[in-house]
Amino acid sequence: MTSQRVPLLALALLLGLTGCEPTLGGGSGTPAGQPPVTTSHPTEPAATVAPGNGTGPPGSTGRPARPGPDDDVTSFRTTYGWGVPAEPALVRHRVRPPIAPPPAPPLPYLVEIRAADHPEERPGYSRVSFTFRGGFPSYELGYVAQVPAEGTGEPLRLPGNAFLRIRFIQAQAHDERGRWSVTASPRPALGYPTLRGYEFGGDFEGYVSYGLGIQVAPESDQALPVRALELTRTDGRYVIAVDVRRG
Repeated sequence: MTSQRVPLLALALLLGLTGCEPTLGGGSGTPAGQPPVTTSHPTEPAATVAPGNGTGPPGSTGRPARPGPDDDVTSFRTTYGWGVPAEPALVRHRVRPPIAPPPAPPLPYLVEIRAADHPEERPGYSRVSFTFRGGFPSYELGYVAQVPAEGTGEPLRLPGNAFLRIRFIQAQAHDERGRWSVTASPRPALGYPTLRGYEFGGDFEGYVSYGLGIQVAPESDQALPVRALELTRTDGRYVIAVDVRRG
């Protein structure tokens, strides 16, 4: 939280979705204070909606990201062009659980998170990538006053003064034994100029959520544009990247 080979020229336009993004820190433990809930009862996602007042609709193009030399990318697309999702923008994928017979997890499951800053691009942006096994889950992203934790509704403690919620639907972050399935992830305090950090928001009844803490100019009412991208790889991984404009 999709197997047609991309032409070489198209791959040359991609800007670094996976291989160029170093995993900061790392570790396979559950984030402190946020143990994954080991329920795995999928919930049918809501109907697809258009982005709120974003400047780029789903499927619009922008300069995409180039993969590293060791990446074997089989498909790539922009699902939400640069825009400001004041209302949640939903990207829907068909998931029919179980996606694989036991003991495999019944839903797409999160295995890795990466982060990187790209000030050299035009426009510059910071990126958080979520890598899944088993397929793409549906997901929504939108600005909120506070990011609630799944199951409890308690607001996440995030840095910055603007908050983006990313919610994966029909997804999980645990394996068939209830163990945390993420094997590598950045430290929550990213410290990029505008993307200050992120926090795990919960893994509950088919929903996995994260919050991004974003810094805009003091007393500014201008939310930063964001972008969402997807790629598939021949190693069976499905990557969803969320970019935040650098001011």
